[in-house]
Amino acid sequence: MKKTDRYLRYLAAERASSRMYRTLATLTDGDRREALLELAAIEDRHAAHWMALLHAAGVAIPQDPGELPTDDAAVVARARQLGLDAVLSDLEQAERDASGMYDDEPDALPAMSDDEREHAAVLQGLSSAPVVRTPEDVRGQLNNAEPWHRTDKSGALRAAIFGVSDGLVSNTALVMGFAGTGVGGSTVLFAGFAGLLAGAFSMAAGEYVSVASQTDLFRRELALEAQELEEKPLEEQRELELIYRAKGLDANTARITAERIMRDPQTALDTLAREELGLDPDDLGDPKRVAASSFGAFAIGASVPVIPYLFLAGTAALALAVAMAVLAMILVGGTVGRLSGLGVVRSAARQVLVGGGAAAVTYVLGSLVGTGLG
Repeated sequence: MKKTDRYLRYLAAERASSRMYRTLATLTDGDRREALLELAAIEDRHAAHWMALLHAAGVAIPQDPGELPTDDAAVVARARQLGLDAVLSDLEQAERDASGMYDDEPDALPAMSDDEREHAAVLQGLSSAPVVRTPEDVRGQLNNAEPWHRTDKSGALRAAIFGVSDGLVSNTALVMGFAGTGVGGSTVLFAGFAGLLAGAFSMAAGEYVSVASQTDLFRRELALEAQELEEKPLEEQRELELIYRAKGLDANTARITAERIMRDPQTALDTLAREELGLDPDDLGDPKRVAASSFGAFAIGASVPVIPYLFLAGTAALALAVAMAVLAMILVGGTVGRLSGLGVVRSAARQVLVGGGAAAVTYVLGSLVGTGLG
């Protein structure tokens, strides 16, 4: 592609973005409106750069169409109907997707790539609650005042809950399937233990790899942010100012807050990680803890339908296994419902319906297999 064709494409994109941000600014007020207008002004500066290069190359500058492209018009229409918050996440993602458009463009100004990356952070901030103070003081006060927000971001609690549920449902279905075939109690017991061990190790390995990969990704993002903070501190400070203005602070307060944060590199990195990347540097995830939690939880859930076959056989063992499994499903479902806010009764009923249904189907299939073998 000729460089003048690239200039024309960039010019059209910058004009369209500027027009859309200015249109969206008319749908709000205060600092949100100012933030959108500032984004539009940045796009105007970029457009002026490409117009200057086109003029120097002797290419006629096309007239601004004065209307939004179809996709942008649809975004604005949705914002008019549902409000600005309804489109912010889509706009943020679009900006992230286009953030590298100037990385390999030799004729772009040095700051243009950084400007484009800042747009996504500003849009993310527009939909967030106002931030008045920073670092550890606010975090500690929030945890003390609202303990229900103290979630286990490492993933261990989630892994434990789903581990118990998965172990209970899958091994109950397995035990019921073997019991349905009419084989002896020792065979059912062996199958139950095999399912317990295989499932627990599989669950632990899967969780370990998942959380370890996620943690590695988060650490790389933090390392890149630390590098940008060291190489371009003024640009990072400006980014913080834009984020805080988008969150509701006036321009002067946003500037003072950003300057105060940037005095301490560690505080600056911590704040940028939370505000821009959405990461908690103090809790990126512990793969070993999550894996151990998953293994133990799955084993606990999977042991429920197996225990009766340690002491009983035949119909007595089957009846007790069913009763214990149903009771455990009620307890697990109720716990999940309480933690999630879904409701104890509703969540417990769903757990019994799904888990019991799976066990019933495998029992029937096992019976059919046993009949065929007989």
